[in-house]
Amino acid sequence: MKVLKFGGTSVGSPERMKSLVDIINLDEPAIVVLSAVAGTTNHLQLIADTILKQDISTASQQLGNLRLQYEKFIRELFNDFPAAQPAAKKIINDHFQFLAQQLTRPFTGTIGKSILAQGELLSTALFALLLAQKNIACQLIPALDFMRTDAKGEPDMDYLTSELSFLLEMNPSINCFITQGYICKNHEGKVDNLNRGGSDYTATLVGAAINAKEVQIWTDIDGMRNNDPRVVEDTFAIRQLSYREAAELAYFGAKILHPSCVLPAEKTGVPIRLKYTFQPETPGTLISEASSGRVITAIAAKDKITAIQIRSGRMINAYGFLRKVFEVFEIYRTPIDMITTSEVAVSLTIDDTSQLPGIIEALEPYGEITCQDNQSIVCIVGDQLDKHAGFTRQIFAALEDIPVRMVSYGGSQNNLSILIPESAKTQALQQLNRKLFEEVTN
Repeated sequence: MKVLKFGGTSVGSPERMKSLVDIINLDEPAIVVLSAVAGTTNHLQLIADTILKQDISTASQQLGNLRLQYEKFIRELFNDFPAAQPAAKKIINDHFQFLAQQLTRPFTGTIGKSILAQGELLSTALFALLLAQKNIACQLIPALDFMRTDAKGEPDMDYLTSELSFLLEMNPSINCFITQGYICKNHEGKVDNLNRGGSDYTATLVGAAINAKEVQIWTDIDGMRNNDPRVVEDTFAIRQLSYREAAELAYFGAKILHPSCVLPAEKTGVPIRLKYTFQPETPGTLISEASSGRVITAIAAKDKITAIQIRSGRMINAYGFLRKVFEVFEIYRTPIDMITTSEVAVSLTIDDTSQLPGIIEALEPYGEITCQDNQSIVCIVGDQLDKHAGFTRQIFAALEDIPVRMVSYGGSQNNLSILIPESAKTQALQQLNRKLFEEVTN
């Protein structure tokens, strides 16, 4: 059995949703994971924020605007199936009636999560109805029936595996199952979401739970690129990546995949394939235990980075200093991206600055604190970099006219990370592309 995930752009219009029917191979069992229609989650978040502000009149107007969009959507989606229009309208009515009821209730976090969940619930109900009109046997299995997180907010894999297996066994004659991405229930049984990675994460968790033949992530990009196509010309798709290479690229800026999505697949050895919705015939990118086989595979960049330096003479020949520094970031629940140390200073980077004032205050007893914002991490990813010589010369030759704030290498066999001013990122990516890819291939 395969798992096929389609993102918001893949179901972003009636025509695109219709085209998914041709992509799904009904000759082999599959679980189809759908995101909300593109733009829906943002619209629902806006409504939830407006309710929180107790501006019910504006929230009602926003809800009405979204309903008009969906009424137009179902008219076009079922234009060839007029008999399905009443059923489609009922789906719309039921979900928007639920949303309207939230306007007059005291706002809570659970209500906010329930509002956001309506996007995936709508897209999957409409897609299941579309398949039924085409006489395609399918079964809608609600993610809220099997996707659950534990008290720490992590996926409860034992529960997921048990409940999902039960739901599949109840429908032995069905080859096509449809479920929602992103949404789940927490350990208290309340509606929640997976946060990190959203629907991609759902797909790889489901794939791991059923030991899928393959997890396919269908997007509007032809696989993982070797560089950022928004600022670099003539990028190309990487056809083969190891789990570690993919996770590094995803974490450091490759938007096609969230790094959390790789771990469930890596643990179970389930391959992930990134596919292009608008050209299904292209091979995409296969992520598995096999590496790319390239010394340098790809480059990614992560913006809005803040560098923090703690300078202290107490570090010299001392132990326990770094533990105290890391404890500050643990207390403020702030992940660290890069870290470098010397005898008198430690420098590190964060991308979440929501707790920065408290972090700085907590660090001040340990030394002189300086911060630099508006930085970018440029990540050069390859296969077992520690076994190759000479590639660092190419990297630093490409960056010889760019100020380098930090360099981190050795924590991974697949990654060398460099911190530079955000204003120099585009230039750095372009020059690295020429030095690492164009000169090598020419």
